[in-house]
Amino acid sequence: MIKEVIVVEGKDDTVAIKRAVEADTIETNGSAIGKDVLARIKLANERRGIIIFTDPDHAGERIRKIVASHAPGCKHAFLPQELASYNGDIGIENASPEAIRQALSSLRTETDSIHGEITLDDLMQAGLLVHPQASERRLQLGKLLGIGYANGKQFYKRCASFHISREEFYTAVDQLGYRLEDNGS
Repeated sequence: MIKEVIVVEGKDDTVAIKRAVEADTIETNGSAIGKDVLARIKLANERRGIIIFTDPDHAGERIRKIVASHAPGCKHAFLPQELASYNGDIGIENASPEAIRQALSSLRTETDSIHGEITLDDLMQAGLLVHPQASERRLQLGKLLGIGYANGKQFYKRCASFHISREEFYTAVDQLGYRLEDNGS
């Protein structure tokens, strides 16, 4: 049994989680999260800890931010869109039990840190900003680092809040072959 309570968006997500692992869940019932649900999440975080496991889409990211702002030190599980898609629908409920177990085995703990080891220059050097394939590169690197997809600004913040080290970052960048030539600037 997973010690932490897993925060998901809805009932179908709970069913998918329970097919994959033995765990308790709290459902947000979408992005209009009520005060009572936030109070349950806060209590669960204080007593057992929580894992935020929302859909890999815009609404899921919005819910993730809301929940994380009420649960300091929470853990995050990320699932790539291609493992959560079925007939054009994106959601945890579409993921296989194995994909869910994999996401739950690669948790990241969030901190309040706004300054990490990774700089904006590091992101530029890896072609994650202002590059024709920047979005695709962030998608692939986010998968490899276990922090999910994010726009450039959010990717930078995630590297800091999840304490991604320079060594970890550049190992992943090199594995994907993303390091750009130094242009002398």
